[in-house]
Amino acid sequence: MSQAVEGVPYAPRMRPCAAAFVARVTARNRLPLDYSVASLRVVDFLLDGLRKGLADPERLSGTLFALGAYVGEVLVRRAGAVWVDLDADQRGYFGQSVGVRMPDGRVWNPLGKVRNRFEVGGPEESLQTFWLTLHGRARTPAA
Repeated sequence: MSQAVEGVPYAPRMRPCAAAFVARVTARNRLPLDYSVASLRVVDFLLDGLRKGLADPERLSGTLFALGAYVGEVLVRRAGAVWVDLDADQRGYFGQSVGVRMPDGRVWNPLGKVRNRFEVGGPEESLQTFWLTLHGRARTPAA
């Protein structure tokens, strides 16, 4: 089991990070960040606004991290994912120390996906589409 290092995100910190962000943002702006799948459109909208405002990614690193924590928490609450500390290979691949593991065993990087949406933009980086991609659909029984 990994140990916490001061200032380095790890799995048990992600839910409280998302909750603190939601409390802070909804208190000021009445945004519908309710951990629903539909709220991922709000995250897309927020990131597009930050991107269009030409905000400095380094100045926004805390906000981008918190949005990633929120997206991951939607996956935890709505798709049965769990926050996991990534191993060395996964950290190298994703560039993050935490991610989510889906019930089928796949590991995903919501923090990186948020960063991509901010940096690249466009529908191919949509967080709502991200949900559809990794949540999967009900499988039909083999005939």
